[in-house]
Amino acid sequence: MIAGPFFDQRRLQMNIAAPTPRQHRGGRSGRALPRGRQASDADHAALRAITAPDPARRDLLIEYLHAVNDAKGHLPAALLVALAEAMRLPLAEVFETATFYAHFRIVEGDEPAMVTLRICDSLSCCMAGADALAAQLEALGPDMRIERAPCMGQCDRAPCVTYGRNVLAPATLEHVQVAHAERAVQPVLPPYKGLAAYRTQGGYAVLSRLRSGALTREALLTELETANLRGMGGAGFPTARKWRALLAQPGPRLLAVNGDEGEPGTLKDRWFLEADPHGFLEGLLIAAHVIEADAAYIYLRDEYPALHVVVADELQALREAGLLGDLRIELRRGAGAYICGEESAMLESIEGKRGLPRQKPPYPFQVGLFGRPTLINNVETLYWVAAIADKGAAWWNSHGRNGSSGLRSYSVSGRVRNPGVKLAPAGLTITELIEDYSGGMLPGHQFMAYLPGGASGGILPASMNDIPLDFGTLEKYGCFIGSAAVIVLSDQDDVKDAALNLMKFFRHESCGQCTPCRVGTEKAATLMAQPKWDEPLLRDLAQVMRDASICGLGQAAPNPLLSVLERFR
Repeated sequence: MIAGPFFDQRRLQMNIAAPTPRQHRGGRSGRALPRGRQASDADHAALRAITAPDPARRDLLIEYLHAVNDAKGHLPAALLVALAEAMRLPLAEVFETATFYAHFRIVEGDEPAMVTLRICDSLSCCMAGADALAAQLEALGPDMRIERAPCMGQCDRAPCVTYGRNVLAPATLEHVQVAHAERAVQPVLPPYKGLAAYRTQGGYAVLSRLRSGALTREALLTELETANLRGMGGAGFPTARKWRALLAQPGPRLLAVNGDEGEPGTLKDRWFLEADPHGFLEGLLIAAHVIEADAAYIYLRDEYPALHVVVADELQALREAGLLGDLRIELRRGAGAYICGEESAMLESIEGKRGLPRQKPPYPFQVGLFGRPTLINNVETLYWVAAIADKGAAWWNSHGRNGSSGLRSYSVSGRVRNPGVKLAPAGLTITELIEDYSGGMLPGHQFMAYLPGGASGGILPASMNDIPLDFGTLEKYGCFIGSAAVIVLSDQDDVKDAALNLMKFFRHESCGQCTPCRVGTEKAATLMAQPKWDEPLLRDLAQVMRDASICGLGQAAPNPLLSVLERFR
């Protein structure tokens, strides 16, 4: 800081007024009020009427933003200023977090509460008529905000519309009009198996044996290794090996559950939680016991409002039954960011920040959530942990076809009679999945192509219908099974339009951290929208994205594009 006679003389020469007493508070800063915006007492009172921010819990910033957004229908800028002051955070930090997530909208000044009507524009919903429905909904009235949104995990009930916290699927103009007239705000809960019913069927017996010592940790890990259980979130990493890697790290350790299945076509985690949440919760408690975690965080996507209620209620039931022990479990709510399905981006979001993937190494099992070694598993993986521990690896390995073993939950959508999650032997073919499990093709539709692993898993023609759908069987064709989200296309679909839809999804969901992904998805979508594709330029662009993107989003985004160039000439 410049001080002294010279500085005072320069002030006089430049005709700069000396600071008034109100501007000074003494000390080095010489400033009584911070630069920029300040919240009024009324703003702080309005914030306290909604939530009481704890400045010591920086990680709860997104939860506080949700509370304000739910109460107001948007984020008033004045309340964000009050939130920043209450949490003792820079205002820029609060604003950058709020603007990162699609489900938040900042509004300057006063605006009446407005219901957001979000229409899914993923591939499955567009095939089911989402574009025509969107055109009809535009005329509903001025008190609703209409926006197109990426996949909402309702691909089996397409098209999907969310009205506030309600999910309307399959959605029609009449459904939305009824919801609008009734102003329904509470999500409808699914008919799921509660704690009493689960325990009646032998639930939590494995956890009890593990805690009592009747089942050792080593015996459980050996059973998972014998079953060759792999991560069902998409990467397929051996589960027992991941757990052993955590045990090799010094404590204290944490557990983070990835329930942010944002891949277009994927709905399996929703299916498990809607039917049997305690199958998942027992797996979570088993994992936490094995790795000696003292806390667990469940990160569940915001598009599943009913499941947030279900999981919260059943956690409370477990707490009252004394089954949680000393384990602290926190349920966290996503905010509309597909990138947070990437494990390190999810950790950043749980910490209350933008969901930007971290550079690796170090890996999350070394330095994870809050800097501690962290085990990350998805919902389905933990569900099968409990089932295998109960029924044994031999039961698991008795399933499977074409050289594969175990069960897979295939999320099937598109041009089939009976879309939905199909629990089937791992390694079955697309023909078996369509004919034996999905009721065949829709009337008047002929099987033309399929996505074996969601938006990033590539596209294969119907002629390649004998490939086992499992880990390691599709890579040589430039595809992968991922989370087993299978989207079926017919002769009434344009595969180039499908690939463009997927690229637009990646463009929308890129976190923007790295140039190859941020710019690459934008340029690819622009080039793919042209009547004639510039193949050399698209191939060159795809190679750059694959080689230089930080995380799997940018690396896998070109897969559908390359599939079209190579297999649909």
